Order: sequence, then C-alpha cells, then structure tokens
Amino acid sequence: MERLLAGSSLKVRAPISESPAVKCERNLSVRRGLMQLAVPGRRTPVPLRCVRWDEGNTAQQGILTYQSEEFMNAVEVRQWECGKSLNYIAAKQGITIRRHYRLGHGSNGTETEKDAPRNILQHIIWDKEVEVAQYKQAIPLETLKKNIKNAPPARDFIGALRESYLRTGFPALIAEVKKASPSKGVLREDFDPVEIAKVYEKNGAACLSILTDKKYFQGSFENLEDVRKSGVQCPLLCKEFVIDSWQIYYARSKGADAILLIAAVLPDVDIMYMTLVCRELGLTAIVEVHNEREMDRVLQIDGIQLIGINNRSLETFEVDISNTKKLLEGERRDLVRKKGIKVVGESGLFVPQDISYVHDAGVRAVLVGESLIKQADPGKAISGLFGKDISK
Repeated sequence: MERLLAGSSLKVRAPISESPAVKCERNLSVRRGLMQLAVPGRRTPVPLRCVRWDEGNTAQQGILTYQSEEFMNAVEVRQWECGKSLNYIAAKQGITIRRHYRLGHGSNGTETEKDAPRNILQHIIWDKEVEVAQYKQAIPLETLKKNIKNAPPARDFIGALRESYLRTGFPALIAEVKKASPSKGVLREDFDPVEIAKVYEKNGAACLSILTDKKYFQGSFENLEDVRKSGVQCPLLCKEFVIDSWQIYYARSKGADAILLIAAVLPDVDIMYMTLVCRELGLTAIVEVHNEREMDRVLQIDGIQLIGINNRSLETFEVDISNTKKLLEGERRDLVRKKGIKVVGESGLFVPQDISYVHDAGVRAVLVGESLIKQADPGKAISGLFGKDISK
C-alpha cells in the first residue's frame, strides 16, 4: 500500500491522500516539527517534505505516522496560515495565557497585548521563551538526538502507577522533588534531590516528579539527571513548562520517562504534535488541565493516556480540591473510562481525607509535593498522607 507522508520532521510525519491537489513542491508555512505553532518567531515558508510510503518497505519502519489528517486540517493551522496570531488562535480555545516572543521576535499581537504579564503563569511562560531560545542556540536539536542515543532506556511510567494502585488499593503516588514555588518561596532549605528521591522511593512512591524550572522553582535538569544516575528505580516525570518540542528531547536526553504538557498554555495542535514526539521517544505525556474547558479540549484529542487535574489555579494559585470532582462528573467521567485514560490528582492534598475524596471522584494517581517536602521526614510524611504505610 502506498501513500504520501507530509511533514518537516524526519521522524514524525502525517499521511495525506495523494491527489492532484497535493504536490511535493508545494510550500506550507510550517515550523520545526509538523505544524508546531508554539515556536517563537514569524512564519517562514518551508518546503513540505513528501516521501512515498510503502508499508512493506522495512527501511522505513522507524517513521512514526499519525493515522489521520488532523494536523493538515486542524483549524489552528488554517487560521495561522491565513495570518491569525498564535495568541488569537489560543484565545479561541479558551487559553488566556498569551505568548510574548522576545529576543527580537514579533508578538503577532497588538501593542496592548505586549504590556506586562497578567499573572504569574504568563510571566513564567514569557521568561521560558527567552530561556528555551538560548538553550536551542547552545544545543541544536540534532545534537540532542545524538545525545538521546546514550540516554538510559525510558521506564514504564503508566505501568508503575498501575502496579502501585493494584498493590495498595490507594491512588499511586507521584512524589515531587521540589525546593521552592513562586507562591510559597523556599519549601525546604536542606534540599538534596537525590536523597529526597531515595527516601520517597523507599516509602512507597510509584514515580517521582522532578522540578526543572530554575528561576521560579529553583530546580534544574541537572537534578533530573542526578536522580536518574543515582540508582533510583522509580520512573521520573520532568516537571517543566513546555512550550517547544525541543524541551521534550532535552528531557529525554537527561533521563526523563515522562513529561508534563499544560493545556492552559498549549493549543490543541501542539498537544497533538507533542504527544507524538513523546511516543516517538518512549516518553509518557501527562496533559494537565485546570478547568472544564481544558478538560473538554483534551478529551477530544486521540491518544491521551494520562490527564492531570490541577486543583491549583495557575493564574491565581488558589487551591480547591473539589475541582477534581467537578471535572470528573457525568459525561466526562464516562468518556475517561471509555478511553481508558488514567487521571492524576494534583495540588491541595494534605491528609488521608483528601486522598479518599479524589479517589472516590475517579483519581487513580496523585502528584504531591508541598505536603511532603516541607516535613522534617518526607518519607514518614507519605504514611501520614495516606493514613498507612504504602511501601509494603
């Protein structure tokens, strides 16, 4: 069987029907990767790469294909091709976090849109644009791809969560290795990421979340790499503010087994593309949502395996654990079950009653940071959180 594969990535390509309307020499305004809209900068036409795909050709087996035309036909892509700004496209999907495009890149927005950030998350994202642009200049993507070949194999993040839940009957614990937060400042002065990771694992954590943002959380990718090299066996989530697929490759090169994608920041087509990149690299993607609009958006995207429901507003930092129950009621809960999606509860979990509450709502894993890391003995704090020892 033959078909055309279209895309500007050597690995991730979307099949499109071969017809007179599709020509290999046709130019489309695409960026690095397939329709990756979140890269700062103005649109630049790039040749659409087309190759013939023969399913019997073993030389092509390494190419990952997306089994629909969603990328080519995505509303965001068509709007962007017609000159709409990324901020306009995001706003139509209910995304209030605007992009800024620093380092000489045009904002695509009005002068009013380019003033001070509206909230802390937007401030983080604007600074992250600068940081990622600098990283990409220092370490090109092709270099990262070579580095990934030497990275340790990715571990089964979802499998670890499932095994823990079946063993204990409690939501599996993703324990967060976090030194600080923008809202609370430094959470732990005597912060040793490797020792904390080992204590969490010993006391029943199924997986670990490693904060890698330096400016606002005092984390680092070095922490992620050090924990991976320390002998800790738990799969590792890279907790980062992802705006560019380059960050996903970088996280994998440092030993990550999973990565966070935030629906409050990423348009649907970026989530679709980035989950494909994760699948190509063997990573698990946790797509985080905060409200009903985001939950509905993510549930319509095929291939989502893990949804994290954050009870903390990333705009105001207020916490309400009833948010988990609200987002898992009625048709949403039925759709989660039908699609086999695992739900992770995040933020505001401090006592056994909190764990029971989100468990009853349909959560099968929890991501907990502050209520553990602030305790004198973070390991014993796990028993306090669940009301029993979950390490056995």
